Amino acid sequence: MDTEKNVMPEKRERTPVYTIARGLAWVLFHTVFPVRYHHTEKMDLRAPYIMIANHKSGLDPIVLAVPCKDYEIRFVGKKELTKNKLLAWLVGQLHMITVDRHNSDLAAMRLCIKALREKQVLGIFPEGTRHLPDLMSEVETGTAVLALRAKVPLLPVYISSKLRPFHITHVYVGETMDISDLCAQGCDTQTAEQVSQRIRETFYAMRENCK
Repeated sequence: MDTEKNVMPEKRERTPVYTIARGLAWVLFHTVFPVRYHHTEKMDLRAPYIMIANHKSGLDPIVLAVPCKDYEIRFVGKKELTKNKLLAWLVGQLHMITVDRHNSDLAAMRLCIKALREKQVLGIFPEGTRHLPDLMSEVETGTAVLALRAKVPLLPVYISSKLRPFHITHVYVGETMDISDLCAQGCDTQTAEQVSQRIRETFYAMRENCK
């Protein structure tokens, strides 16, 4: 095996648009839309891993990108974002992986696994939407299946509220979720549900601890 070919750098260069967006967000998060980050040292992980977060607003991806200093996060987003030409261009520039939420999107799954094999960080919102009645009341199975197939850890990030002018939003980085015990059992409906349940319980605990 050609080991040299399979070795990826610890840090990857960011695209210009990603760098600019992250810089502008840093300014906004220290002024108009204040964000307070907690335990960001837990992001000092060696990729690959999947960063998971609850979904409060369309700006959540940049909320996660600002404190992640070592990697450009490859976010997974709904394919509807590409219907608008400007958004489609932005999605392309940010190397976002778009997914069809209403069907089994095997192509998107393959791209996600490829990114993780290349030692990148995936950013996923397991809820799949911003309009759920309660935190993680629904967890899409795709996140669990991906984690089981790729056999990578999950890093949970809890976002306390939607960004609002001059209202502090708190962002808490949790402990890495090790699912190696479930990976050893294989990827099936039962283990995927167990991963999903662990995600729910993790975020419930984070919400309680942040009060």
